[in-house]
Amino acid sequence: MVGLISGVRKNSLAADAGIKVGEKLCSVDGVQVKDIIELSFYTSDYEVDLEIEATDGTRRQVHIEKYPDEDLGLEFDSAVFDRVATCYNNCVFCFVDQMIPGMRLGLYVRDDDYRLSFLYGNFITLTNMKDEDFERIIRTHLTPLYVSVHATDPQVRCQMMHNRFAGQLMERLQLLFDAGIQVHTQIVCCPGYNDGEILAKSFHDLYAQYPNVLTMAVVPVGTTKHRENLTQLATFTKEQAAEVVERVTAWQERCRKETGKTFIYLGDEFYLLAEKPFPPTEWYDGFPQLENGIGLTANFMLEWDEALAQMQSFHPAEPAVIPVGEGAYRVLEPLMAKLNSQFGSEHRFVPVPNSFFGGKVNVTGLLTGSDILANVQEKKIILPDVVLNNDKLFLDDMSLAQFKERYPGKVEIAKGAKELLHLLLER
Repeated sequence: MVGLISGVRKNSLAADAGIKVGEKLCSVDGVQVKDIIELSFYTSDYEVDLEIEATDGTRRQVHIEKYPDEDLGLEFDSAVFDRVATCYNNCVFCFVDQMIPGMRLGLYVRDDDYRLSFLYGNFITLTNMKDEDFERIIRTHLTPLYVSVHATDPQVRCQMMHNRFAGQLMERLQLLFDAGIQVHTQIVCCPGYNDGEILAKSFHDLYAQYPNVLTMAVVPVGTTKHRENLTQLATFTKEQAAEVVERVTAWQERCRKETGKTFIYLGDEFYLLAEKPFPPTEWYDGFPQLENGIGLTANFMLEWDEALAQMQSFHPAEPAVIPVGEGAYRVLEPLMAKLNSQFGSEHRFVPVPNSFFGGKVNVTGLLTGSDILANVQEKKIILPDVVLNNDKLFLDDMSLAQFKERYPGKVEIAKGAKELLHLLLER
């Protein structure tokens, strides 16, 4: 149980102490820490003694004097030094089950670790936790957490997750609430399972716990063409999606009237599939579940308008294409048409069919390098950063370097609307 050091910030306490990248943190004051949460706790004193293992395997003691709130300056390849807690459910909608060999390695990890929930907003089910896990959450006040609910009805949740203990959700949540722990929640909505009246029950049960439950997100189930020997799942039709939008909008109006917050949010795919307008930007309440795909399109459009308003004196850069998912193209294309008309530019969003996953997958973040290459061959391409991970790998394990080798033109990357506009327009 050691922490592999991946970075040492310049001029930090760790750098001054001679700690180097590639070395390992073995203990703090003689205690083996399990994660960066414990590390923060055990290094909050005026003095700390670190046991460091060098790259040749030798170990040494490093004494550091510091202020209690002073950071050591260490970065690690993982926030968890012991084993990441994995999921032992068998959910009918699990996207990992729909993966094929040869993809990015991280995609096969079924993490269900409360520490990653607290640190990074990963959703957990609460079904793979021991009593000591709940005790630690309460003792160290790890709030907020992100919880996959799917259904508050015990029988339906057990059925969807294939776990006989899944029905204890509300009791486990209450244990956290009593200790002052708040949660963000999500529901992967599957027609015939947890939509309709089951979704209504989930909303009423969770809303009754506001503000212990801070938010509730509802995202539609996604299926790929790789569902051999898996439970048959229906996806939402345009009509069904429209019904969900209409029903949830009524709940949102109630929540805003009673609390000033929207509380329940729909994944972008519902509005795109239903061909319904997105709610006003203020209804997203600052986008608390943006990383979960809630409000990505609305946030992009907001950033686009704000950035464009400050670029009136700019002129068009060389023509570029931006690959996007088929779902978002309908909304984004009018933005580009207006930009081209205003500046005389010749840029294009290009809808890329997701042949790799097939099925009903049409979001930008799930585009692969191979599908983009098969559909775009222009002089200049601007990749949305969501198609790459931190290691610059596409979902199909193609590296950015490999992509550039195969792409005939110039390749650039844009994070968000502001960066994209600065690549499309020049001073």
